[in-house]
Amino acid sequence: MADPGNSHPTVLIVGGGFGGLRAARALAAAPVRVVLVDRQNHHLFQPLLYQVASATLSPADIAAPIRHVLRSQGNAEVVLAEVASVDLAARRVHLREGAPLPYDFLILAAGSRSSYFGRDAWAGLAPGLKTLEDALEMRRRFLLTFEMAEQEEDPEVRRAWLTFVIVGGGPTGVELAGTLKEMARLSLPREFRRIRTDRARVILVEAGPRILANFGSGLSEKALQGLERIGVEVRLGQPITAIDPHAVELGGERIPTRTVLWAAGVSAVPLGAALGVPLDRLGRVIVEPDLSLAGHPEVFVVGDLAAFAHGPEGPLPGVAPVAIQQGAAAAANILATLAGRPRRTFRYRDRGSMATLGRGRAVAHLGRLRVTGYPAWLAWLFIHLMLLVDFRSRVFVFFEWLWAYLTTQPRARLILGKRGNP
Repeated sequence: MADPGNSHPTVLIVGGGFGGLRAARALAAAPVRVVLVDRQNHHLFQPLLYQVASATLSPADIAAPIRHVLRSQGNAEVVLAEVASVDLAARRVHLREGAPLPYDFLILAAGSRSSYFGRDAWAGLAPGLKTLEDALEMRRRFLLTFEMAEQEEDPEVRRAWLTFVIVGGGPTGVELAGTLKEMARLSLPREFRRIRTDRARVILVEAGPRILANFGSGLSEKALQGLERIGVEVRLGQPITAIDPHAVELGGERIPTRTVLWAAGVSAVPLGAALGVPLDRLGRVIVEPDLSLAGHPEVFVVGDLAAFAHGPEGPLPGVAPVAIQQGAAAAANILATLAGRPRRTFRYRDRGSMATLGRGRAVAHLGRLRVTGYPAWLAWLFIHLMLLVDFRSRVFVFFEWLWAYLTTQPRARLILGKRGNP
């Protein structure tokens, strides 16, 4: 820890994701002491997490140690710890282990977790995708199913092993479905002798009327056509009603499967509820126009933990660009307060959305532009490479993508952890 006698005000940041890390960097030249607390030692590039789950990339390709990222920022330090609660009156953050951390300003950027809409028992049967551990578990289950199918004698059971159900038609579910189907269709056929991996069923289930609902009806329809073209089965308007170790049920139909992957929704982490302040229906903290907490102007909440509904676009989605812009805005308002200037109302600048549909296919909404196919895929590659925080990651990810595109053989197909029945 830094010298307790440091006369500079302390800005405590909880969470080393997009919002927290952006806030810390924005304060690099400020006369403040920055303390960033996270229970993980790494910053995770979540938009590419599905590529770890689908064995395209390795964990180190999309994660960077927070201490390494902030190594040149002299006013910043990192604490590896889990936050238990916040004492707003005393201006202290209590940790699961260790002494409380005092603050003059607090930025809460603790993120979100997978939501099962009250069916928490499904979590063990259908893993979500929020952490590297989640991605490795998805990868383990996906690859193990082919191994189990290769050894299975019963044709019906074998078909169940080769049926994959992905719940949720947002960007994560769409990208995961396309990538898994293309791996089964292009990468694995020559590696197994008793099964046809190209006949594996990938079923994408969306409770709403269309996938990628925030992209507009035109791009949504293009995405649907792109997925169906590579063999993904898309079920719309059919919410999952039951999941057990051998099947899922939706719309009165029971689909035998041993692998269900969850990409249907998120909710805020419990830290928000522990504050004792108003929350929205997703458990997010309702914030003021300047991103501060009502009654506590020294506390800011950003990213997936914040419910911001002061702009014309309504509640903002839990995506990386929102977190990045809010992290920068919170830091700017802290500096304004220290300088005696009025704070600014946060204004989100939506620069677009994009999602891949498999090899060489994507849809993109970039301002007024609607781009599909190969050009959208190239734009997706470039933008995601530039958003990676570590230069080494950009180089490694580029060559992994180039290799996978030229050979259709991703190199990260290692089964880690338990080797038994998934």
